[in-house]
Amino acid sequence: MSTVHTERGTPPGSPDRPPVPAWQRVLTAPGRQLAAITAALRAAPRRPLRLAAAVALVSLLAYATVRHFVGTSMVDMIVYRAEGAAVADGHDLYALRVTEWNLPATYPPFAAMLFVPTTWFGVPFLRLAVTAGNLLLLATLAHLSFKLVGWPRRDLRPVGVLLVTGLGVWLEPVFTTLRYGQINLALACLILWDLTRPDSARSKGVAIGIAAGIKLTPGLFAVYLLVTGRVRAAFVAGATFVGTFLIGALVLPDATWGFWTKYMFDSSRVGKTVIVDNQSLRGLVARQMHLETPGAAATLLGVLVAAAGLGIAVWAHRSARWSPRADAWSVCTALITAVLVSPISWTHHWVWCVPVLVLLAAEAAHERSRPAAVRSLRWRLIFGLTLLGFLSFAMWIVPHKGDLDLHLSVLKQFPASVYPLMGLCFLAVAALRVRSRRRAAGAPLVRVPAPRSGVDGLGSPGAQKAPAAR
Repeated sequence: MSTVHTERGTPPGSPDRPPVPAWQRVLTAPGRQLAAITAALRAAPRRPLRLAAAVALVSLLAYATVRHFVGTSMVDMIVYRAEGAAVADGHDLYALRVTEWNLPATYPPFAAMLFVPTTWFGVPFLRLAVTAGNLLLLATLAHLSFKLVGWPRRDLRPVGVLLVTGLGVWLEPVFTTLRYGQINLALACLILWDLTRPDSARSKGVAIGIAAGIKLTPGLFAVYLLVTGRVRAAFVAGATFVGTFLIGALVLPDATWGFWTKYMFDSSRVGKTVIVDNQSLRGLVARQMHLETPGAAATLLGVLVAAAGLGIAVWAHRSARWSPRADAWSVCTALITAVLVSPISWTHHWVWCVPVLVLLAAEAAHERSRPAAVRSLRWRLIFGLTLLGFLSFAMWIVPHKGDLDLHLSVLKQFPASVYPLMGLCFLAVAALRVRSRRRAAGAPLVRVPAPRSGVDGLGSPGAQKAPAAR
C-alpha cells in the first residue's frame, strides 16, 4: 500500500481494498459507534468528566423523585401503543380512542406501523424503556448539537453531553416529552443527524424523509435543503417521504386513503388551537384575538414568518465565509421557524431548545474569551434569558383550565405565549448577527452579481464594501 493510502486511508473500491457490502456496514455500525464513544470518553479530561457525571447523576435522581410525586401518565406512549395494536390486529386505525381523554391517532399510517413493536411489552415495562430511550436520545441530541455548533473542543464534548443529559431534563420541553412519552427527541435526532452530515453524502436527506413520513412537519427541512442549494439532498428527502407513503399504502390502504383525504385536514383530532399547550404562532394569535380559530390573520402571519425565517436561514448559510458558526445559525433558524409556523406546536415540540441553547452558549463563551476592554454581556444575557424561558414552565403557571385560555388579560398573554415570542426574538437576533458579521467583514449585505474581473465571485474589495457602507 502506498504512503498516501497509509496516511489518508484507502478509499472504498480501490485495488488495495475491495468495497464493503452495505449489509456488512450496517452490521458493524453499532460496533464502530461504541468504539467512537469509548475513545471520546478516554480522551476527555478525568476531573471534569467525573464532576459532570456526578452532577448528572444527582440531577437525574432528583428528576426521578419529582416525577414520582408529580405522576407521569405517559399518555402519548399509550396512544402510540394503541396505534401499533390497531395495525397488528387489523382494526380501523383512525377510529380508535384511548385514555380518559379519548385521544385519536393523528400520525400517518407509516408511523403506526413503526409502533407495532410496542405491543410486545406491557405498559409498566414500556414506561421504563421509553424513559431510558429518551434519555439516550437527549444525549444524542446534545452530541449532534455540539457537532453542529463546533463547540466546545472535542475532548470536552463528553463532559457537555453528560451535563446536558443530566440537567436538560429540567427544560420544560424535555420534561414534558419525558412525562408524556413523546417521540420528539427521536425526530429531532433524525433531522439534526441529517443536517450535520456532509453535503457530499449521497444518502443525505433520508433521515429527514423518514421523519416527515412519521410526522408531516419535518417536511419543511426538505424545503430548507432546497433553498440553501442542497438540491440532491432535498430530492432524496422527498423521495424517501414518498417511499414511506407507498409503504403505508401497500400495508394499510384503507387507513392511507382515509388519512390523506380526510383525517389529515381534521384539526379537531389534534387539539384546540387556543390552549396554552399550543406554543405556535397560530396559538399566540388565537389567544390574542380570544378566538378558538384565528382564521386568515394567523395564516398570513405564518406565511410571512415562514418566508422570513427561511430567508434568514439562507442568508446565514451564505455568510459562512465571513461568520463563524454561520451554518449552525442557519440550521437553528430553520428549526425555530418550523415550530413557529406549524399550526399546532405543543410545548414538548420545542425540544429544539437544546441546539439553540448550545449555540447561544458557544457565542457567550466566545464573548467571555475576548479581552476585558472589549468584552460585553450581550450574548451571556441572551443565553441566560433564553435558558430562563425554557426552564420557567411559564405557560402552565397562567390560569388556563376550562375556557380561561380564551379570556387571558394582556399581562397573562406574555407567559402564555413565551415560546413563540422567544422564537420571534431568536429570528431577529439571527438576522442582526448575520448583518453585523457581514458589515464587519466588509461584505455585501446580500448576494450581488460578480463583475467579470472578480476573482472570488464578489468583485473588488471596493465593490464589496460599497453595499455595506450604504
